[in-house]
Formats: sequence, C-alpha cells, structure tokens
Amino acid sequence: MICAMSSPLPRKPRRTRQAEIAEAEGPLLDLERYVPAFITFIANKLSNSATAFYQKNFGVNVTEWRIMSLLAIEPGIPASRICHVIGFDKGPVSRNLAMLQKRGLVVIRSAPDDGRTHAISLTARGRVVHDKVIAAALERERRLLSCLKKDEREVLIDLLRRLHENLGAVTGQSTT
Repeated sequence: MICAMSSPLPRKPRRTRQAEIAEAEGPLLDLERYVPAFITFIANKLSNSATAFYQKNFGVNVTEWRIMSLLAIEPGIPASRICHVIGFDKGPVSRNLAMLQKRGLVVIRSAPDDGRTHAISLTARGRVVHDKVIAAALERERRLLSCLKKDEREVLIDLLRRLHENLGAVTGQSTT
C-alpha cells in the first residue's frame, strides 16, 4: 500500500488575483484608501445626479448652477474669477455663460473700469431660478451628510477646506 506523504513544508497560502496582477504588472491603487479617487468618484456621482435633477426640475445643468450660485455670492465678477473659483477652463465657462445669457438668466456687461473685461450678474429671472435651485441643493447636501453627526460634519468641512487650501502642493497653483 502506498501512502501519500504530506510535505514537511507548510503550504503557501493561495494568492489573490489582485496580488498576482500586482506582482506581474506593478503596483495598484487601493481604491478603498486612495483619497483622490474617493474625492473624484464622489464628485462625479454628485455632479451627474445633480445635472439630471436640476435639468429636469429647473432647466439648468450643474455647471450652470455652479456659475449662478457664485454670481449670487459675488455679483458683477468677471469670467476669470468664475474660472478661478470653480476650477474650470475658460471654454466651458464661456459656453455656459453664453447659454445662461441666451436664456435671460445672466447679463454680461463691459466692466465700467476696464472695457476689456466683463461684469457678469444674475438677472431677476436668474435670481428666481437660483432661489429655487438652492433649496434643492441644500436638501441634497443635507441628505448626503445625514450619515454624519454634527461634529463629524464640522470636522469633514474643516478637512476639505484644508485639502482645498493645500491643492497648490500638487497643482503648483494658488487656490485663493
């Protein structure tokens, strides 16, 4: 009778597919811990759902809403300020401003102190739309943050503010 002998060496644990790929192709991101991915995924999902919701209910997309909300805070600012605060290039901002102007939601005038720049403001109609959208935006924020306690929300806001202020460490540009 032949007996199967067990090896005196302990068996190697079975490697996961991810470990095999990492060894064969190089390092991989851990998407459960990589902060830029989390921020991007959250931002993309929030933006996509906001565009669908705002477009259906108020006739504006999320980029238009971002511009309108900034114009409510800082009336009469130039497009360059919008680009800087929101973090968009001139092209998308210009296209969205043109659409908002065409629909009578913003007015674009030559700046009184410099004819080469423009002062952009909400129209009365734009302000009405803004006031409707802001209620929905704040409700969406409330629902998103509902899984956090009040002190956790404050910590999150502080951490996000600090990350925003530190963006220059990776972009080479000032965020203020």
